[in-house]
Amino acid sequence: MSKHFLTHILALSIFSSIAYAEPVEVNGIAAKVNGQVITKNEVSFLLAPDFAKLSTQFPRRGPEFVKQFTEAQKNVLQELIDRQIILDEFKKLGASINSTIIDEEVKRQIHQRCNGDEKKFRDELKESRLTMEGYREMIREKMVVQSMRAQQFSDAPPALPNEVQNEYDKEKDTLRDVAQDKITFRKIFIPSADPDNAVATPDSQLALAEDLANKINKGADFAETAKTYSKDAFAAQGGLQENVPRTDLAPEFAAIIFESPTDKAVGPLLDPRGFTIIKVVSKDLGPAPPLSKVRPMIEERVTHNKTSAQYERWIESRRKRAMIEIKL
Repeated sequence: MSKHFLTHILALSIFSSIAYAEPVEVNGIAAKVNGQVITKNEVSFLLAPDFAKLSTQFPRRGPEFVKQFTEAQKNVLQELIDRQIILDEFKKLGASINSTIIDEEVKRQIHQRCNGDEKKFRDELKESRLTMEGYREMIREKMVVQSMRAQQFSDAPPALPNEVQNEYDKEKDTLRDVAQDKITFRKIFIPSADPDNAVATPDSQLALAEDLANKINKGADFAETAKTYSKDAFAAQGGLQENVPRTDLAPEFAAIIFESPTDKAVGPLLDPRGFTIIKVVSKDLGPAPPLSKVRPMIEERVTHNKTSAQYERWIESRRKRAMIEIKL
């Protein structure tokens, strides 16, 4: 599974009622804040990882897909609205953000979203009708928000050593070098078009995959089921794939299976060519950085947590003053 779903995002993601069959406008205005425009393309790009993951996880879409997608869209739009409000505050100060910090954050985003593949990242930007310069500006704005928040609450109580250690223990897995992740799993692949079954349709193949997943979770042997039904090169080995680097997997697919338990079948997941059922055997996660290397970031998170209620009161007061027009 390697194909990204951004082309579908442009057709599906940016509208409130989620109509699947009709073309939608992708170049319009999502919202206005004090006269400044937030575009649908900006929302679309930030939604891309969520949409790809949800599309993979819910092949039939359905109510749970709609619920989770709508919530993700709402959160992204609110983030962009709040960002614009804070940018207006920042302009009054005449401050600036060091370009080196922006460069480092862009590199981190490429690593996180596309496993470090810059070409794929640029392709995603192109699909969303964004340039690298435009994306750098989005990152700059994100840095502004972080800077303004830190300045607004500079009198917050300092992070205590035990708070820093506890936060590090809680978050270190999210800071690890995911490019070094490896996973061993069993896989059943059911193609949407089966050359051995002329009457098979994508819907009947999906139903078959759902039935197999249910049987496996009720006790059927995964390996034997794979040998009987799977249509890929690993079927004869019971679907076993060992020590697969995370970088060999599509980001949305990797996000699902690396979060999955080892005691149940996951899926069927949407594949560009059909449907996949996965059972994780083991995970070999990349190393987390030592606390000494990420201490400033962890201290900032502790302070962020301590001031979250205060920040919500502050940003809410700015929201009430702002002229906000939501178009989605």
